[in-house]
Amino acid sequence: MSKMQTEFLLEGLGCANCAAKIERRIEKIQGVTQVSISFATKKLLLEWDAYELEEMKQKIKEIVQKIEPHVQVIDESKKNKSHHEEYGQGSCCGQSHGHDHGHEGCCGKTHEHDHGHEACCKGSHGHNHDHGDFNKSEIIPLASGAILFFIAMVGKFTFFTELSLYVVSYLLIGKEVLWKAIKNIFRGEFLDENFLMAIAGMSAFAIKEFPEAVAVMLFFRVGEFFEGIAVNRSRMSIEALLDIRPDFANLKTEKGVVKVSPEEVMMGQEIIVKPGEKIPLDGKVMTGKSMLDTSVLTGESVPRKVQVGDDVFSGAINQNGVLTIAVTKGFGESTVSKILELVEKASSKKAQTEKFITKFARYYTPSVVCIALMLAIIPPIFIEGAVLTEWVYRAAIFLVVSCPCALVISIPLGFFGGIGAASKNGILIKGGNYLEALNKVDAVVFDKTGTITKGIFEVTKINTAKAFKEEELIYYAAYAEYYSNHPIALSIRKSYDEEIKEEKMKDYEEISGHGVKVMVDGKVVLAGNKKLMEKYHIDYKEIDLLGTIVHIAVDGQYAGAIIISDEIKEDSFEGIKQLKKLGIKKLVMLTGDHKRAAELIAKEIGIDEVHAELLPHEKVEKLEILQKSIKGNMAFIGDGINDAPVLARADIGVAMGGLGSDAAIEAADVVLMTDEISKIAKAIEVANRTRKIVWQNIIFSLGIKGIVMVLGAAGIANLWEAVFADVGVALIAIFNAMRVMNNKG
Repeated sequence: MSKMQTEFLLEGLGCANCAAKIERRIEKIQGVTQVSISFATKKLLLEWDAYELEEMKQKIKEIVQKIEPHVQVIDESKKNKSHHEEYGQGSCCGQSHGHDHGHEGCCGKTHEHDHGHEACCKGSHGHNHDHGDFNKSEIIPLASGAILFFIAMVGKFTFFTELSLYVVSYLLIGKEVLWKAIKNIFRGEFLDENFLMAIAGMSAFAIKEFPEAVAVMLFFRVGEFFEGIAVNRSRMSIEALLDIRPDFANLKTEKGVVKVSPEEVMMGQEIIVKPGEKIPLDGKVMTGKSMLDTSVLTGESVPRKVQVGDDVFSGAINQNGVLTIAVTKGFGESTVSKILELVEKASSKKAQTEKFITKFARYYTPSVVCIALMLAIIPPIFIEGAVLTEWVYRAAIFLVVSCPCALVISIPLGFFGGIGAASKNGILIKGGNYLEALNKVDAVVFDKTGTITKGIFEVTKINTAKAFKEEELIYYAAYAEYYSNHPIALSIRKSYDEEIKEEKMKDYEEISGHGVKVMVDGKVVLAGNKKLMEKYHIDYKEIDLLGTIVHIAVDGQYAGAIIISDEIKEDSFEGIKQLKKLGIKKLVMLTGDHKRAAELIAKEIGIDEVHAELLPHEKVEKLEILQKSIKGNMAFIGDGINDAPVLARADIGVAMGGLGSDAAIEAADVVLMTDEISKIAKAIEVANRTRKIVWQNIIFSLGIKGIVMVLGAAGIANLWEAVFADVGVALIAIFNAMRVMNNKG
């Protein structure tokens, strides 16, 4: 049975731990082959092979309702039919919400979180709702509770009056937390953050620490509020980084120019792009000339000049002239759509660190709770003089600290932020796993033509044998290369001024990795490298010149050679320099070109090792040998078309020049949208920065929690420090994760 794929938007998803739990539950549905939820984008990507779509939706709805009742499951495949089609319960404020990118269906209300044995993270927040988890109906009781708490703290009252004030203020402040905890108990779901906070507060009341019980709940709720804002703004920062989607197109019609959605424009229709507007669709310039800002696609700040006949790509910004563009691709196939799709789906390929943290969170909370129970029960029984109330208080500290929110929120945001930062520099990284793998690159292997060199060939010299003239050599070579689209063949045909008549040719045969054999005017013509000459036992002449050598033989007699030169890209020098500065241990060139030409180019730009005159399968074999000689990962950089086997075999396949090239985008793990190898150095820099910030969060979060646990067990820390180790550390980790989008390193 063929596999089906679809995408859902989990509108209102605000809990990273709950997202992981939903993902695990859906994985267990029979027939599901792959599922991934991105907390950063709230997208659920699903692949299955056993169910009808409606049946699958129903099962997903049931799982989501049980874990996150307020979350709406929106079928993204139907977004063009209805922007309000929903599954699951209605939106949290009783009205439907569309699913415009970056807008969530929360409307400010705190939602229930049914979290099972895992710790809960905080609620979700609307795109324009910086007030976080709270609306007016909740802020009023929260403020009232805070006022009563302050009165109880400063006033002098009888014990029962004071107790009443603290209890009422506690209930006003923590009613949402307590209500969720109670509902979870009846569902048989324990150990979520609401339940843990409720137990900690009641424990404080039980040992007559009334002020601390209320203060901790107040601190926790305020922390939720600010953490909600932090998550919301983090998501908006990522969305802003990827805000390249055009909003409209000026469509030329018989009645004039009409502003329409880019999805409505068909191939072949013409659109008008005015100065300051984004180009909404890929196309060809029919009238006008202008300068384009392509920085959102390529990361390059230098404007690009376009005129009649030039191809233009969606997402670029028109700077000065008015352009009439004939659309060559529908919106779904346009460059901007492919970039957005790749970046959004990148979160489905999670880094090993992210997978580890998700798995770690499953066991961390239950383990800490078990320790807390032992801490409350064992010392009073076995240690002489131990007071039960004191050890219950210490156990309460463990309960509060046991939420792994800081990790399960900040780690996915960090990796997705890294992918977003790379895309802003014209680098598409197809997953967090590849971003993480870039940290371990020890060797970079390059193709030559079109990667290190420009791939623009010109015939620079013609060496003829005694019996042949230059005109004859070019004649036979041009006919031999007639059917080839390789840049070398094009340069040879360009040097032949006359029209090529196909009727003069027959029995055309391409010999892979060698050249071609064809009958021209009844004569057998061979055109290719020295391997071709050796294969047919032609007594050829070795030529020691810089460039690609094409040997020609006619009727078994060597006719001479054509030397084609290719210019090195200016960026290649800087790119190699940057890679060496980053500590890449081995730089290698693999090419099918002439050995002498390859060695001269490698020496000029600083590449350490060269393997030339390789057939396509020999490149793969050589790559496998090189992989065995290094400890880390190996990246291969090629054009994404001719080097597909090597790109697939490398630890990280990097395609050059992805702008407008569907083949390049499909072929590799990383796509450099320009033809600059210095971009791979930038990709490694972003990967290094992401890793550094992710591990800062891991060490900081676990370190603070560990210290507070030890101090709490020793009777030194109090519940205030415990709440900081929960929501305070989560806040800091989220803000730190967002630093990955800063390009300054």
